[in-house]
Amino acid sequence: MAQIVIKNLRKEFGAFTAVQSSSFTIEDGEFFMLLGPSGCGKTTTLRMIAGLELPTSGEIFINGTEVSQKPASKRDIAFVFQMFALYPHMNVRKNISYPLVSQGMPRDQVRAKVAEVAEILGITALLDKPVGGLSGGDRQRVALGRAVVRDPACFLMDEPLGALDAEFRERMAQELRALHDRMNATTVYVTHDQLEAMQMGDKIVVMNHGVVEQFGRPQDIYDWPATLFVARFIGSPAMNLLPFEGMVGNGATSVTLAGVPVAIPKMISGGDGTLTLGVRPEHVHFSDDAGYRGRILAVEYLGTTQIVTLETALGQVKVRIGSDRAAHVGETVGLRFDTRSISLFSDTGHALISTANQKVLTHG
Repeated sequence: MAQIVIKNLRKEFGAFTAVQSSSFTIEDGEFFMLLGPSGCGKTTTLRMIAGLELPTSGEIFINGTEVSQKPASKRDIAFVFQMFALYPHMNVRKNISYPLVSQGMPRDQVRAKVAEVAEILGITALLDKPVGGLSGGDRQRVALGRAVVRDPACFLMDEPLGALDAEFRERMAQELRALHDRMNATTVYVTHDQLEAMQMGDKIVVMNHGVVEQFGRPQDIYDWPATLFVARFIGSPAMNLLPFEGMVGNGATSVTLAGVPVAIPKMISGGDGTLTLGVRPEHVHFSDDAGYRGRILAVEYLGTTQIVTLETALGQVKVRIGSDRAAHVGETVGLRFDTRSISLFSDTGHALISTANQKVLTHG
């Protein structure tokens, strides 16, 4: 397959900058997610990797070869679109075999390759059916088959599950990941769905307004967001963010929230002014003797867990607790935070470095 290296990639459309000096590496065999909201530059980045857009500046290397100015036909990639892009006048077999026929591959080899791919994707029984009568999930399998049959250096996928309903999305996400693992393929996948990215990806790039906000493993990004944007975008519910005025120096081990001291990981970098404390809902606990307190506004029952929303002196806090713990609207409770799971953000929106998050934020 392929390693893909992006160096200082930039794309301008007139006065608008869609991608701003992005740099990251996609290792051979990785399932790599480009994640962010609409308009963040993720699809433009994918299209530049594919050769469907040429960068304004920067470099793209596929297997060590610089390809940024080469056309898509010279990059040995396969692209899977959101809307299937099948040939409606052809049946399933002809759709899948089309790339091989176009390359002049002998007929018996084409037949064998199509049969192999159809078996992998579970669509052997559909080979002689017209694509127009297929379900959305089956049409997406056919589109995948047409990409897979070529054995390209890498697969590029632009929200391929976006047109499917929730049930098909979940099933196809599992199938896509399983297919990737069987083929040991290099896959670059665009999505706006952070749950999909966390479920499927080996690595994630989080983008916002054309800028790479963070790059790393899903668990690292979830545990230690590098910016306030990532903290808000990743997680359901999102990370609790409590702004406060203060100063945090090197070596600090506590901050003061609304007059209450709260322990934090030992700090390696500092900041002052308007700071923000971040903590995930599962790292907040009810505690009778905690000084920081909140009044319960709402309780959302989710089966084995509950999401409890509280009003505190510095804003709302969400807590994820077990369903066996009684929580009543109007009740006032103390809140204790897991010290090692706390993040602090400066007034620029970037995370301060502590002994807990040092490895993630300094090494990516």
